[in-house]
Amino acid sequence: MSTELKPGETDKLWTISNIITLVRICLVPVFVVALITPWPTWFSIAGVSSTTKSLIAALIFILISCTDWLDGYLARSRGEVTNFGKFMDPLADKILVCAALLALVELRVLPSWPVLIILAREFIVSGIRMVAADKGVVIAASWYGKAKTVTQIIAIVLFIVKDSILPVTSPNPFDNPLYVLSWLVMVVALALTIISMMDYFAKARHLLGFTTSKERALQREGNAKSESNEEIARRIIESASEKGATIGCAESLTGGLIAGALTAIPGSSQVVHGAIVSYVNDIKHRELGVNAEVLKTEGAVCEAVARQMAEGARKNLDVDIAVAVTGIAGPGGEEPGKPVGTVWAAVSAQNSCEAMCFHFEGNREEVRNATVREALRMIEGALSTSFA
Repeated sequence: MSTELKPGETDKLWTISNIITLVRICLVPVFVVALITPWPTWFSIAGVSSTTKSLIAALIFILISCTDWLDGYLARSRGEVTNFGKFMDPLADKILVCAALLALVELRVLPSWPVLIILAREFIVSGIRMVAADKGVVIAASWYGKAKTVTQIIAIVLFIVKDSILPVTSPNPFDNPLYVLSWLVMVVALALTIISMMDYFAKARHLLGFTTSKERALQREGNAKSESNEEIARRIIESASEKGATIGCAESLTGGLIAGALTAIPGSSQVVHGAIVSYVNDIKHRELGVNAEVLKTEGAVCEAVARQMAEGARKNLDVDIAVAVTGIAGPGGEEPGKPVGTVWAAVSAQNSCEAMCFHFEGNREEVRNATVREALRMIEGALSTSFA
């Protein structure tokens, strides 16, 4: 299987930028050891005080952080962007930041609650990205995330060195300006952490179900328009076969298109009993039992006729579910209060009969095709409710 590469991408794995990313990850344990262990004692290095040790750890952390910019610059400038790099680069940043925060908690320089906020954000955003990826959606990172990372790095450096550059000489920590600055930057970092997380929520809320009723209706409408009649018919045949249900149709304006959509699916012979194409009122009355007086006074396109057509089809075709449609496909035939595109559809199942009125736009073919789609959806709905 081959994958088409985008401009600026490469299929090489061991690029200079990827090597730098891996080196960055490998240097994280070096930073942690330099920060929290008594390594000068281990190696019998004299003259390295705790202050010097903290400054060395801070320099290592800054060096590792700078490689993040370097590998990104090299990947873009050399045209060596890879999928491996896209995966490992943000992961390396998270490993470095999390390791530093946990080390500071270990040293009792930083309380655990800011770390919990930052880690919770990373888990939540990773979960949102997984949901988005499963649905084929890419959520672009915003400047909030980049600013969050920069301020976190600055805050970590300040917490590492705040007691080394300006030793504590007063019991009141607020007398140390670096202490105050460290917490100010950390508060900004935490604020950006929460804001960037909410930004992800806002961008993915439709994937997580946090949408208004109007947005859900528009989404369903869009899905309905994009879904083919064949896909709906296939689901109907599969579902009806599993449930042992039988289906019939009574069609006027569609002239057998609903039955045609169903019988085009393999295995439909076990489900579809037949269809009655009642294109004229006489057939509606004679074959489906539609009341002649209703046809005369209300016309063929009305709720009562659609209901009686569906019930007549279910009885005469001896099926569990029957759908009926009657309407005006155009280009002519409109009546007062019933413009072209007016369609009544009904579905009869067991002891229930539901009817709906639609107003479709478009030419004759589009109206008929839309009618077939909605009729199939009504059948699918009846299958789910009557054979739950």
